[in-house]
Amino acid sequence: MPSPVSADSQAAQPPGRGSVEALITQARQLKGEVVAVRRDTRSDGEDPEERWQRALYDLALHQLDDLDAHLAQLRDGPAVPPTAPPAPAAAPAVRTVPAGTPRGSLLSRVGSAEWNLLTDEATWSGELYQILGLNPDAPALTLDELPSLVPEEDRPKLTAMVTDCLVDGKPIDGEFRVVRPDGSVRAVHMMGEPVLGADGGTSSMWAVLRDVSELRRCRRTVRETRDSLQRQRRQEQTEHRIAAELQEAVLPPWRGSLRLPHQGPRTLDLAARRLPAAAATLLGGDWYDALELSDGETLLSVGDLTGHGVAVASGMATLLGAVRGMALAGSRPGELLGMLNQLLDATVQPALGSAVCCRYRPETRTLVWAQAGHPAPLLYRDGTGRMLNAPDGVLLGATRGAVYGQAEETLQPGDLLLLHTDGLVPGHSPSTAVDRLLGLAPRFGAARTALDCVRTVVEEFGGAGREDDACVLVARVTT
Repeated sequence: MPSPVSADSQAAQPPGRGSVEALITQARQLKGEVVAVRRDTRSDGEDPEERWQRALYDLALHQLDDLDAHLAQLRDGPAVPPTAPPAPAAAPAVRTVPAGTPRGSLLSRVGSAEWNLLTDEATWSGELYQILGLNPDAPALTLDELPSLVPEEDRPKLTAMVTDCLVDGKPIDGEFRVVRPDGSVRAVHMMGEPVLGADGGTSSMWAVLRDVSELRRCRRTVRETRDSLQRQRRQEQTEHRIAAELQEAVLPPWRGSLRLPHQGPRTLDLAARRLPAAAATLLGGDWYDALELSDGETLLSVGDLTGHGVAVASGMATLLGAVRGMALAGSRPGELLGMLNQLLDATVQPALGSAVCCRYRPETRTLVWAQAGHPAPLLYRDGTGRMLNAPDGVLLGATRGAVYGQAEETLQPGDLLLLHTDGLVPGHSPSTAVDRLLGLAPRFGAARTALDCVRTVVEEFGGAGREDDACVLVARVTT
């Protein structure tokens, strides 16, 4: 189809072949770089952010493919079969796709057309027949017949574009859908201009039609994955806020030292702290607790429910409430852990947890304790520390009917007991973590209060790099 004369000016001259070739080279180099980056972005389909990134890469590759194909058409010019016989005068001229171009490729996504308003003839390229799914041996559709391929809701848009072009001389730049004979729907972008005759009137209209269905699909995928990512982030923020508020509400409200019992001589100086993970979103199920019981004894406990999020924080609140209730009812530590194990086993969503429960009797300074797959308490005395010998006990929820042993330890005035959850010392194995905690014995010996000891732990291990949150509770025997 010859280059038309637009309603405003003469058509621009095509660029030189060398400059177009350079643009093609640049486009292909850029495409190779995008492909390399996309290949390095691995996705298992679970992370919405990764899906969104890959969708953007796919969209960019489709656009670069289109750019490459369009530049190639600009370089090669209209492809006319060298041996094609002359077409009859009444038949439309058809430009075929270059040899070796696969059907449905990018080169077949762009077609051209010209409608002669004086003779009511239409001239289509072969690519346009492929885009619209029509037989290339059939006559090209006139402007009056073209809307028959367009869904009813899109016809006003096409009519307005054509009318503005022919009547007001406005360029066409719009998109509509077409329904092919096989029932498939394609999105088509149309650009065109009126062509003026010698008398200055509009004699014909030419247009380039591009199949943008795949491009629209990629953009839709990007939009949907972006929206999904935003919804997930809002949900995560909401869950994090709820979990943080629940954790804040359940853990003991005291932040300084607590001296128990409230009635009579204060035999224990207590302090505790939760050390958050480096990632603020990783709210786990760690807890600490100290509770004065009706018989004058004191309950000390720390524990950890595996996992993160609202469900884990809710499970932790359930366990901590059960610990308090059973302790107030008189359950001994081993019996208490056995019932906690049954509770976890009976939940709708099974979980695993660990815990240490202690009952301290101030009259005899006796500590009775039990553990469920949890680090044993550390005892500091006279400037040195050691780990208490742990009785038998498996993780909570690990096996039905588990039995938990008990151990006793007689404490002395000035002794310091440290209970903690896993991960208190980040980046170290459990045995190395215990060694580092025991190494704080001289500093604990010089401390005046339990709160000073907790501050020492925070100063030593509360910095960056923590992968999970942790809790520490310090009890100092005063008399």
